[in-house]
Amino acid sequence: MDIKEELTAALQSKTAFEIPLFGGIPVPESAVGSWILIALFTIFCIWLTHDLKKVPGRRQMLAEMLVGFINNFCKDNLGEHWRIFAPYIGTMGIYLVLANLSEFIGITPPTKDLNVTAGMAFMAVLLIYGSSFRIKGLKGGLHKFAEPSPIVAPLNILEIGIRPLSLCMRLFGNVFASFVIMELVKIVVPVLVPIPLSLYFDAFDGIIQAVVFVFLTTLFLGEAIE
Repeated sequence: MDIKEELTAALQSKTAFEIPLFGGIPVPESAVGSWILIALFTIFCIWLTHDLKKVPGRRQMLAEMLVGFINNFCKDNLGEHWRIFAPYIGTMGIYLVLANLSEFIGITPPTKDLNVTAGMAFMAVLLIYGSSFRIKGLKGGLHKFAEPSPIVAPLNILEIGIRPLSLCMRLFGNVFASFVIMELVKIVVPVLVPIPLSLYFDAFDGIIQAVVFVFLTTLFLGEAIE
């Protein structure tokens, strides 16, 4: 098998199994990977937060530091309404970090699947515009499209489609490109060389892309509800 065929095989979105309903419902590998990551982190959170005490130990301090970091980030960027958004923003950020780093535990990164990143982007935009109407009401939410001037209203309306596309393709493109580069390196130079490169492309770059996605979502949300 040549390099092109090996790379093509590695890039294909695989089906993990089929649900025997309606002629067979395929369940992609990215969905199974996400379920495993969610299960592992849920178990970790239960371990962190069980048996809480007034005088925290190391385990409880770690949980409080994580929650405090998420809360402070949302306070700084979302103002007085931060509390209702902190759980989603925090969950989204943690999931993306775990998904982008999942290759280290033998799981193909779910964010390599365009359907996953598109779903994350769709949820982010639904949160942004839904929150604008919830907090400002129908009139206030519609008025945001005419800011700073009614002349730019068509451009603001176009952003409804541009923002999810931008969020989706930025996350997917970087994760996908990193995956392609590492697969090529493993095929051409399979010994030693992939190790330091993996620390960058799989670890550092994966964390950066998760941070960028969360930051842009929070920035857009802050603009929508200010």
